[in-house]
Amino acid sequence: MISDAAFFRVVLFLIIFFCSSTLFGQKLTDDEYTAYAKRSFTQLKDLLSMPNDAHFPDDIEVNVKWCETEFEKRGFELQRLETETVPLLLAEKRTIAKGAKTVLIYLQVDGQPVDPRHWLQDDPYAVVLKERTEDKGWVPIPWDKLEGELDLDWRMFARSTSDSKGAVNMFLTANDIMLEKGEIANFNMKVIMDFEEEIGSPRLPSTVVTYKDALEADMLIIFDGPMHISNQPTLTYGARGITSITLKVFGPNFPQHSGHYGNWVPNPAVHLSRLIASMKADNGKVTIPGFYDGIELSEEVKNTLAQIPDNEPRMNYSLGIAQPQGLAPTYQESLQYPSLNVRGFASGWVGEERRTIVPATAIAEIDIRLVMESDPDRLIGLVRDHITSEGYHLIEGTPTKEERVKYPKICSFRASTSYLAFRTAYDSDVGVWLDNALTKAFGKAPLKLRTTGGSIPISPFVTELGVPAVIVPTVQRDNNQHSPNENLRVGNYIDGIKTIHSILTEPLK
Repeated sequence: MISDAAFFRVVLFLIIFFCSSTLFGQKLTDDEYTAYAKRSFTQLKDLLSMPNDAHFPDDIEVNVKWCETEFEKRGFELQRLETETVPLLLAEKRTIAKGAKTVLIYLQVDGQPVDPRHWLQDDPYAVVLKERTEDKGWVPIPWDKLEGELDLDWRMFARSTSDSKGAVNMFLTANDIMLEKGEIANFNMKVIMDFEEEIGSPRLPSTVVTYKDALEADMLIIFDGPMHISNQPTLTYGARGITSITLKVFGPNFPQHSGHYGNWVPNPAVHLSRLIASMKADNGKVTIPGFYDGIELSEEVKNTLAQIPDNEPRMNYSLGIAQPQGLAPTYQESLQYPSLNVRGFASGWVGEERRTIVPATAIAEIDIRLVMESDPDRLIGLVRDHITSEGYHLIEGTPTKEERVKYPKICSFRASTSYLAFRTAYDSDVGVWLDNALTKAFGKAPLKLRTTGGSIPISPFVTELGVPAVIVPTVQRDNNQHSPNENLRVGNYIDGIKTIHSILTEPLK
């Protein structure tokens, strides 16, 4: 009589034997991927309809529950990773393959705030299908056109179509294909869903530490971000980190009449403008001594970067600029250095609210994009030292009366680092595996970018879990992410499903 253990081994062998043709997946045609995409459009519409601004936890809870329901339908086990605000969501699916590796997958579900006044539709959360015309630009067309023959250049307009609910639905659809085809990944899948990415994922680093065992993995894939400007399949092996600085320069106690005091009271807007101008040259290079220390690009790296087909003249035309800043000779090379960017400046009143006053304060919001060689604390210190060298007395809040009458230049300084940069080698296990998957799927090797210019909250995973990470972008670059009229190209949505399905069914050794 056969033992229970032996019987189990026989059953397991038969399962693997009969599933061998689909264990790692079979290549689908583009028509088949299009058919699956069509079936998923209604679900995408439902997902996009839920407001997902992380400043409103009640709205985020609706998104969390939706994800729990949809991932459970597809055989994932769910766990909420609780924080003091909204949770992160961990979904897990194990394979039957012996000695399998574990792949951690990052998905972002929250989105940027919306200002409906600047959207060309009634509701930024109600997706609208549009096509481009020569004379009128993007014009709405009926949603049910998606049921017929598709124009791959149609676009779906709504908040988070590209950043990044589109990728969430691509992932779910890829899993639907696997379930229907009987395909089984030969690795364990862990999916971490972030609902506060657009506010800097402030709770993510501590959550990774708290739930380190639950998140343990061999590698990390991030389904986020735009593809190369050529819209070719892309792998991005790194991302820049981000540090934020807020400067507030003080003038008089209250705004003063510009006629009475225009030649007497110091103008904080002028002072802050000069201060910022002292930090950067006309060619965009940061003039603060030591800002670029430690960054050396070898000829091999420069040659690799030069292989990326950026078509910079076309990029400049699309951006509406005569010429780029001169920090580096190419776009890709410029991304290898930290940047100091003024992302906002405010003082007094403008437009119809303008007033003839000397403003009381001037505020500048600055971000520093970090590279692997950048120490954010060192760069913050360099900026602080530069400001004091320009004659400013630095404070953290509002100056006292005594400080106002003692110091001719006063500036409040506040800085924080959201996350660090990361970079993974092209020949790493995860890099080679993803390269193989996309090469098989699309018939040619994907473009491989050393880093992306943007920042994503991945460094806590890389540093705490000790895993290599690669970004797999799927959306077109001109998607208006973070801006009004965000959109997702229909062809990119279909190819995104193909990309993710090809990865999930590629054997991982």
